[in-house]
Amino acid sequence: MATTAKKPGIIQGTLDLLILRTLIFGPLHGPGIVKHIKPVTDEVLTVEHGSLYPALRRLEKSGCITSGWETTDSGREMKLYRITTKGRTQLRVEVGATD
Repeated sequence: MATTAKKPGIIQGTLDLLILRTLIFGPLHGPGIVKHIKPVTDEVLTVEHGSLYPALRRLEKSGCITSGWETTDSGREMKLYRITTKGRTQLRVEVGATD
C-alpha cells in the first residue's frame, strides 16, 4: 500500500506565508511576529503560540527561516527569526501563484 505526501492545509500554508511576509521587514521574535500579523489580517487571524512555534520550526526545518539567540539593548536574550534566500524565493513563488 503506497502512501502519498500530505499537502499542507490552507490554514498552515496561510500561517507560513504570513510569517515569511512578516520577516521580509527584518528579524523578529515570536511575540513580534504575532503582533505584526494581527493588524495585517484586520485582526481576523489571531495566532496562538500553539500554532506559531510549530510553524516556525517547520519553516526553519525547510530552510526558509533561521533563528538564533541574541541579546537586546536591555540585556535580555531573545530568539530572533530571519527569512533566508530560500524563504524569499518560496514567498515569491507563493505570492505569484495567487496572481
